[in-house]
Amino acid sequence: MNRIAPADLEYLRSFLPSNRVLVGTDISPDYAHDELGRIKSAPDVVVRVQSAQEVSKILSYANKRLLPVVTRGAGTGLVGGAVAVTGGIMLDTTLMNRIIELDEDNMTVTVEPGVLLMDLAKYVEERGYMYPPDPGETSATIGGNISTNAGGMRAVKYGVTRDYVLSLTAVLPTGEIETFGSKAVKNSSGFSIKDLLIGSEGTLAVIVAATLRIVPLPKESVSLLAPFPTFEAAISAVPELIRSGTDPTAVEFLTREVISLAEEYQGKSFPRIQGDAALLLTYDGFSAQDVSGRADMASQLCVDRGAYDVYIVDTEERKESVWGTRKVFLEAIKASTSEFDECDVVVPRSKIVDFAKCINGLACRLGIRIPYFGHAGDGNMHVYFCRDELEEDVWEQKLQEGFDFLYSKAYELGGMVSGEHGIGFAKKEYLAKSLGSTQIELMRRIKQAFDPNGILNPYKVFD
Repeated sequence: MNRIAPADLEYLRSFLPSNRVLVGTDISPDYAHDELGRIKSAPDVVVRVQSAQEVSKILSYANKRLLPVVTRGAGTGLVGGAVAVTGGIMLDTTLMNRIIELDEDNMTVTVEPGVLLMDLAKYVEERGYMYPPDPGETSATIGGNISTNAGGMRAVKYGVTRDYVLSLTAVLPTGEIETFGSKAVKNSSGFSIKDLLIGSEGTLAVIVAATLRIVPLPKESVSLLAPFPTFEAAISAVPELIRSGTDPTAVEFLTREVISLAEEYQGKSFPRIQGDAALLLTYDGFSAQDVSGRADMASQLCVDRGAYDVYIVDTEERKESVWGTRKVFLEAIKASTSEFDECDVVVPRSKIVDFAKCINGLACRLGIRIPYFGHAGDGNMHVYFCRDELEEDVWEQKLQEGFDFLYSKAYELGGMVSGEHGIGFAKKEYLAKSLGSTQIELMRRIKQAFDPNGILNPYKVFD
């Protein structure tokens, strides 16, 4: 890969206004890292693109010059996926934020990649629809969600981002603008290149538009908060909840430790509950009778499984108290320590308790705080290593030991090394260990087919 030369900047400024070509001190330090901030490397130039045609011209030029190109949305990632580890060009897509079309007949919405998840949700909900994927970070961009195949709290009922992407318009490294997929709801027409791009973390092409499936907005919704004496008791109820036919929208697990951190962070109390853990359930639908019936069945099941009680979260005040607290867990953990890092893994639902025991044992063995929470309905656990007052060398040693242990355990339990945050730069060694050489080689061949010069997001996902 080459570094940016004056002639390269001159070329970019030949068709872009200078205020959208940022160099030197004009590049905000935020562009050098993602939300976690542990992986840091600044791009040589940031280009704030506004159209597919601009992206096409930049990629075509960069491919000829062998200049690395990294695409960035809101920068909310946690694994260094949008960090320019080799410098080069960073494409900032946040100005590509138009909602292009709402097609009510086909129940689709077409958007540019820089549209924020919160803005899309608001737009479609005001018109009586819902975009089901619900990652906790609503300030993330749709392009970033697609690039990591984001999931979130509603995945247990509605699935993940891939389930809602009907078509993608993307720019290939050589500059061609292609649309993969269509508004058709079924398709058996050859290989699905669209699905290859979803979750590829900007290594194969640059997404410039997406047509997404939407659904009618449920008219009724109720949440339940079920405290249990132990984490094991709470999680043991989850498989039965899933099998029961109650069809929960979300099944979250909360630990006492993380609830306390969130209370301190917000300066307000969570509903007082007994026990060491709780399940937070949501049910939605179009009939109050149907929703309440399923919620009642779930409540009884939780009580039968040892819950102290089940609290109905039905008023706006209660919803804000409970769900507002749930949504600040990450920020609360971050605020509680000097530095932190995350282990985002997914295991079969039946193995959540086993994995939690591994976390607890590891925390005792290493002598560090490792709070965790996650999506019990789909086995996705977010585990956070907290540095607190540890010296740098001790912290790095314990972090490495902890990651090695937990990622290995996740794979042993039939899980994978990422549930929804992707691989990026930080987790590629663990992906390689878990998948093995044959699958990694297949990924390399796919990368070679799309990007033979290796200019797109180099050194991400795999080496």
